Amino acid sequence: MSKLGSAPTLDDVAKLAGVSTATVSRCLNNPDQVVKATRQRVQSAVDALGYVPNFAARVMAAKRSSTIGAIIPTMENAIFARGLQAFQEELHQHGYTLLVSSSAYKPEIEEEQIRTLVARGADGLLLIGHDRKPQIYENLERWKIPTLVAWSYLPDGQLPCIGFDNRAAMAELANRVIGLGHRRIGVISGISAGNDRARLRIEGVQDAIRQNDLTLSDLTIIETPYEIENGAAAFSGLMAQDMPPTAILCGNDVLAVGALHRAQEMGLNVPGDVSITGFDDIELARIVTPRLTTVHVPHREMGRRAASELIGMLENQAGGSGKRLDTHIVEGQSLGPPANS
Repeated sequence: MSKLGSAPTLDDVAKLAGVSTATVSRCLNNPDQVVKATRQRVQSAVDALGYVPNFAARVMAAKRSSTIGAIIPTMENAIFARGLQAFQEELHQHGYTLLVSSSAYKPEIEEEQIRTLVARGADGLLLIGHDRKPQIYENLERWKIPTLVAWSYLPDGQLPCIGFDNRAAMAELANRVIGLGHRRIGVISGISAGNDRARLRIEGVQDAIRQNDLTLSDLTIIETPYEIENGAAAFSGLMAQDMPPTAILCGNDVLAVGALHRAQEMGLNVPGDVSITGFDDIELARIVTPRLTTVHVPHREMGRRAASELIGMLENQAGGSGKRLDTHIVEGQSLGPPANS
């Protein structure tokens, strides 16, 4: 990792805020003992410098806490569970403990959790995806915290990453759909703002549309949070159009299962009346009827490789390297040719 200079100290904060180090300490440890204006000046200095509280600095000075922090977007479904389990197993074999936080897909919560994990002395961090403010990356370099990204492979990302090409994986699936004869296509996606995985999967569908000389006007996209009921509601919205899609590609299996259940409630045959596909190949995709056609993501391999790479970054004091993992389409019964083909 590149270096941006030494980590900021309590003295640095005090000088920037124009107060004593004792005042800074009180602001951080006993804020009720300091007037509001002074607290605000100190907090502004802390934010500007990216200062980490003293007890974390002491842990960092000791070079090892044997703790790794991981921040995932959600704990409410199984999308991250398998990979995180493999990540923890590999860490445990090397004597590391895992601390896990969930950001609920909210960038401001993730930023707070990064600071908290660093302050608690985490030796390294695992983050999901690449979309976040530049200042966060600058702080991670300033703090000299080895950090790895998973679930999204970008060769030119700011951090080393162990993941897969979300755009190419979804483009492959979309090409399969188009190859069966579908021309009116819908997408039920997760919220793409701040989520490069969702954004890249949308772009993958758009790539396939263009590659097959189709028009983007035949593509309808609905973005919604990753919940089964939201997938169902989005499916209803797509099918209410004057010319509804004959195939709907969902950003993950959770949304796809919601769409599938709503199709069945509406008396529609899948794939006879409309095809539905998922993404991730979690257990849920395998137990529904019809079984989902989806994209298999190598969750366990990704978790194991991510842990191994992050341990190497820590123990070898190296910058880390990326690795693109392969995905493949899992054929279910939810995808077929359009009815009029």
